[in-house]
Amino acid sequence: MSITPSQSLTVSISVPATSANLGPGFDCLGLALDLRNEVVVSSAGPLLLYNDERPTRYEVAVDGIDADKVPTDRSNLLIGTAETLFRAAGRRPAALAVRMTNRIPVGSGLGSSSSAIVAGLAAANAVVGGGFTERELLRMAVALEGHPDNVAPAMLGGLVLGILPDADAGPAELIVRRMEPPRLSAVVVLPDFWLLTSEARAILPPALSRADAIFNTSRFGLLLHALNGGEYDCLRVAMADRLHQPYRLALIPGATAAYEAAYEAGALGVALSGAGPSLLALTATDQEVIGRAMAGAFAAAGLSSRMWILEPSAEGARVAVGS
Repeated sequence: MSITPSQSLTVSISVPATSANLGPGFDCLGLALDLRNEVVVSSAGPLLLYNDERPTRYEVAVDGIDADKVPTDRSNLLIGTAETLFRAAGRRPAALAVRMTNRIPVGSGLGSSSSAIVAGLAAANAVVGGGFTERELLRMAVALEGHPDNVAPAMLGGLVLGILPDADAGPAELIVRRMEPPRLSAVVVLPDFWLLTSEARAILPPALSRADAIFNTSRFGLLLHALNGGEYDCLRVAMADRLHQPYRLALIPGATAAYEAAYEAGALGVALSGAGPSLLALTATDQEVIGRAMAGAFAAAGLSSRMWILEPSAEGARVAVGS
């Protein structure tokens, strides 16, 4: 049984890359970057009730960077995410064709999975009639990703702080605060090294000393002040971290040396991008010099690398719907 005679439309979605943590902002702070995945989703046939016996016919085509690493069947993250929204809406299309153009490298710490989640929710919401608000879509995205630091800036753009609900201490609902991004360039260097997020999480210590907790909270406060107030000379102190970076850098050959090389080349602030293995350096000048310094440190450890010089993006996901 269908709930509308037919449903045929095309949705174009553009989602930015993101860099999470930025040092001490572990699992709560992220920055959108002007490297974008583009997705075109086309629905056809009747709009079905979700529990209709007829399955949705999916077609997925992927091109661009790391296209061979992206599944083209129902295990594709965008398809799984769309199914989550279809289930919540109680309806789904008879057929859905997805064309993905990847510019965000997979498994890089630049939010490729978050881009798929945000695109999947935006596309599915348009296909079933746009019944979910941006706030509701963000809640879904955070529930799927597990934390807000990538999906929130991917959806909203800019520099975003996200605080998860906590049944004991509050808040009762997700808190998200978007800020304008810094007026700096982001030099990203990705070594040819596969680091599982699960491995990067497993290496973290189960507890912090009081001294390390004070270290991180003070740096996080200074980081927000520096990025919002343009006091970029504070970034080297503000982006220091004792919660996750020292442990994760040690997993990646040459990463500690590349981190130091970026500062020696003139970077204002340096951090692992997300869980890595990418390193991100914020700077106003000498982007190529800083990038080559980081790449050279990885090369000395036997790893080739890729480099991007990006700008922070004030714009999040873009969605255009046509028939």
